Amino acid sequence: MITIKSFVFNPFQENTYVLFDETNECVIVDAGCHGPDEQKELADFIQKNNLKPVLAINTHGHVDHILGNAFVKKTYNIDIAGNPEDLQLIQTATQHALMYGFTIDDVPLIDRYLNDGDEITFGNSKLKVLHTPGHSKGGICLLNTENGFILSGDTLFQGSIGRTDLPGGNYDQLIDSIKTKLLVLNPNTKVYTGHGESTSIGWEKENNPFLS
Repeated sequence: MITIKSFVFNPFQENTYVLFDETNECVIVDAGCHGPDEQKELADFIQKNNLKPVLAINTHGHVDHILGNAFVKKTYNIDIAGNPEDLQLIQTATQHALMYGFTIDDVPLIDRYLNDGDEITFGNSKLKVLHTPGHSKGGICLLNTENGFILSGDTLFQGSIGRTDLPGGNYDQLIDSIKTKLLVLNPNTKVYTGHGESTSIGWEKENNPFLS
């Protein structure tokens, strides 16, 4: 059974997730912790629950989702995993941060490439990688059918979709990704989004104005 802990980090109010099971192994998804207070909040939770991080995963390479990569990589000596199509975004994250008025010094590159259909394992648990380009070229979602959830990054939000006016964005591609990869899932699948509240596949099929 996977337990999911969410944090809201950095000026973009980005959702960072820690997923762990009964073995206490965990993965950190979209480490967005920026600054010592947020880094401490994440680290304190991991320590308090005796968790063992084994991998940091990025659903995509936009700067608000990778601000904590250097911290978790250094602190826990773990690899950074993501889709290779977003490598350029990560390489230029320092410049993107300056555009939004803050600095980021150390941006580790991707250690482990994740492609469509790949499987991530931790403890007794598995996540399936779905490549869902459109918000960025390398956007991915992380699906666990056994526990009935998906982490959608910035592909799908409650009642909305990811922006497509940022580098690597493509509106038609994003809609196609959502309709062919996400809306075909069990309607009861819970969706943990990159920003804002969680939702479900069924609710989005019925109510999301972008998907009608």
